[in-house]
Amino acid sequence: MAQSSLFQSVERVLAEDGRGRIGYTPGLVDAGTADEWFAELRDRIEWKAERRRMYDRDVDVPRLTAHFRLDDDATPGLLEEAADRVAAATSSSFNSVGLNFYRDGRDSVAPHNDHLYELEPGFPIALLSLGSTRRMTIRAKEPPRRVLHVDLEPGSLLVMSYETQLHYTHGIPKTKDDVGPRISLAFRHRPATPAKGRRGFYR
Repeated sequence: MAQSSLFQSVERVLAEDGRGRIGYTPGLVDAGTADEWFAELRDRIEWKAERRRMYDRDVDVPRLTAHFRLDDDATPGLLEEAADRVAAATSSSFNSVGLNFYRDGRDSVAPHNDHLYELEPGFPIALLSLGSTRRMTIRAKEPPRRVLHVDLEPGSLLVMSYETQLHYTHGIPKTKDDVGPRISLAFRHRPATPAKGRRGFYR
């Protein structure tokens, strides 16, 4: 059992070239811990139902959201523990975590890239998944138009380098499959003084 768990936590490199690096690590967090973290965040976070302006009308954002600064005393200790686990796995540091709660297959996030003015250059985006497995689709913007479909399992970590946000979009499509709820923790290192611009997504 211990040997199997060790092999599960090995990173799989999905893309690594001039357009950036994308890596996926299943089993970074063991199943029992992932279940505990999911239940605690689901029940204790003050989730927000947002609306966003699209095509000259306000629409409901198809998921619930939350956001914390990791240097804020009000940040739940669980998120700090998760950040430490992700930082150790990526040899990077993070000061921000955005949470998304996908309640069922109708919740989603449209294909997009993060705004670079909201990211510190050189730092990756790290997505830790809890709850049910959901598929993420990653598409190259320019030829060769590579498409990656990644099933984000509970306890898994997807890491996208800073450069990927120039060359790829990523999203969680809606599905008619009978999927359960999922919580995504998106760790980022944000600039001390963000450049002016429109607020971006939290995956």
